[in-house]
Amino acid sequence: MGNYASMNMSPFSGDNVEHQSENLNLLKKKLNSTDLIIPFQTHGTEIGIINEDFIQKNFAERADLLNGVDALITKEPNVCIGVTTADCVPLIFYDPQLEVIAVAHAGWRGTCGRIAEKVVKRMQEEFGTHPQHINVVIGPSISGTVYNVGNELIDNFSSAGFPVAEIFNTNNELIYLDLWKANQWLLESMGVPADHIQISEICTYTQHEKFFSARRLGLKSGRMLSAIMLK
Repeated sequence: MGNYASMNMSPFSGDNVEHQSENLNLLKKKLNSTDLIIPFQTHGTEIGIINEDFIQKNFAERADLLNGVDALITKEPNVCIGVTTADCVPLIFYDPQLEVIAVAHAGWRGTCGRIAEKVVKRMQEEFGTHPQHINVVIGPSISGTVYNVGNELIDNFSSAGFPVAEIFNTNNELIYLDLWKANQWLLESMGVPADHIQISEICTYTQHEKFFSARRLGLKSGRMLSAIMLK
């Protein structure tokens, strides 16, 4: 209801726990998967590896390992991994050569912390993925035309090595940050081909009637799920 209508997928957004649990169970049933793994995101760059060892753990052990995690990588079949967002950028990775998948939550902090780059590196280290084989989707999120930010972010991104002239623009003395371009630049700098990167070009802020937007509704509002699973 209200700010959580409909199909809120985050157990950490203040929604009625029973309603949110029902939503997750409905999705599991549709996916025919008993494992739907969502981390407790904190706008950081920690990455969790979902392997057989993780799958064998109980609920409490899993919760502990997922706390403070903003990206997941797995090679396990029939395990759905996802991140929840409402304006932040969801990134979905797929290596069809080695059957490796990943998801990441990239708000401005995660993007500035180069989480997309770190996911690609971790896929290389853990599973031997080559960047040129990776396909990435940059999902629905706030667009650069409306994401008004403070001047200090220019310094933050400049210090992190980003091409600030390409990802920031000004309009009527207001500063706007394009997280889509920032993440695309990171991915391409890691060797992911430009034609392997698909940007949804769906702005959650301007299309808030269809997508959750924390900037529109406040933090106590629903989150959508961006997820991927190997069959």
